[in-house]
Amino acid sequence: AAAMVAASLRSTHDAACTAMSRSASPFMCSETRPVRGACAAPVLGDAEVRDTMRRMLDASASRKHLALLGSTGSIGTQTLDIAREYPESFEVKAIAAGSNIELLAKQIAEFRPEVVGLAAADKEQDLRDAVRALGADVPEIVTGPDGQIAVATANGADTVVTGVVGCAGLLPTIEAIKLGRTIALANKETLIAGGPVILPLLKKHGAIMTPADSEHSAIFQCLQGVPPDSLRRIILTASGGAFRDMDAEELRRLNAEDPEAVRAKATTHPNWDMGAKITVDSATMMNKGLEVIEAHYLFGAAYDDIEIVVHPQSIIHSAIETADSSVIAQLGWPDMRLPILYACSWPHRVHVDYGRGIDNRFDLIKLGSMTFKAPDTSKYPCIPLAYEAGRRGGTMTCALNAANEKANELFRQGKFDFFGIPTVVERTMLAHEKDFTLTPTLDDIVAIDEWARKQVEIEAEKMRSAPVLL
Repeated sequence: AAAMVAASLRSTHDAACTAMSRSASPFMCSETRPVRGACAAPVLGDAEVRDTMRRMLDASASRKHLALLGSTGSIGTQTLDIAREYPESFEVKAIAAGSNIELLAKQIAEFRPEVVGLAAADKEQDLRDAVRALGADVPEIVTGPDGQIAVATANGADTVVTGVVGCAGLLPTIEAIKLGRTIALANKETLIAGGPVILPLLKKHGAIMTPADSEHSAIFQCLQGVPPDSLRRIILTASGGAFRDMDAEELRRLNAEDPEAVRAKATTHPNWDMGAKITVDSATMMNKGLEVIEAHYLFGAAYDDIEIVVHPQSIIHSAIETADSSVIAQLGWPDMRLPILYACSWPHRVHVDYGRGIDNRFDLIKLGSMTFKAPDTSKYPCIPLAYEAGRRGGTMTCALNAANEKANELFRQGKFDFFGIPTVVERTMLAHEKDFTLTPTLDDIVAIDEWARKQVEIEAEKMRSAPVLL
């Protein structure tokens, strides 16, 4: 089975490289030895490999003490599912949430954190009352933006799970990095927008990042035990989103004839029930473009050595090729709790009982077969835009990310059609050239994030007054 998977991935890679070279796409097949840059994850360097082995052999360090940002969101609740099932491996020291008082109070009563961050300062008394009503002691509560920082820097925490959305997660992550803590990364803006700032800080303070999303966790797991400088390429798998079974010509025709039907389909994922924003990102495949940028910062791979493969079954979560041409993949039923578990437990492996955190044993016989194909960049123009932004570096990836978030929102509001998303994103990137900087500060990143969102609205208005046919 492993040999067939490797052969299939190599075949898809060769076909993709041939097709993409003909269309002058940003995907290039590197014939030279890949050059690795700085990376956030503890892999592929001599010191990193030695440190991983030291940690792995230290059984006394296997229990982790968690600070959780975004405890009432999807990442947060799944992290607490794991902590609930395996208290011998995880202790929850601090949690932060937005405004879901009812759920947050229940989490406080169950896990007894010492520090709680509450973004909705006006609901502090409601939270205190709700906790007391559950018969629990009220912990230290810090409100507003300071709440997340208080949680990220809480005494006794060694691992910070960043399940909060947006650039709001940057500052508490930076403060945790300054304390040398492990960052179990689930906030994409940390590296996509803040990579140029974050990487030097990680090195300066001796902190590390472990990825908590499925694709980057798969790569991270595949890289365990890989010698320094032995990574040849990264293969990011993608479900293909809502339009994976529709060719580019058909999609453009339908978009022209019935844009509302395209809008409805774009907000419905063929595999999972996800939030509206990520479902549209999957339909445009911008999510995968953003993951390419994140993979670059996490693992130091050049953009020419990061490839996307459409894999509708979502069983291979991603793969790597090593210097000797071996292809190593991580497989499993789609379940976000495994990457969260490994991000928190690394480099140790927690023994799980099926039904306690992880539901079902993986079964190749039950699976039966898998398929792969190259992404069509004429159908998914967001992919080359992401590669372009990544190669430009600096503040361009921040502009791309913020522009996409706003464009995604406006599309869902009916402000323009499906292909309006890459149009306004590209125009915003072009407009950013005049203020582009290669070595931004944190203030620069925050400012560009705000500017790009406003610029998308300007570009959307221009497009409404002078429609462009793609």
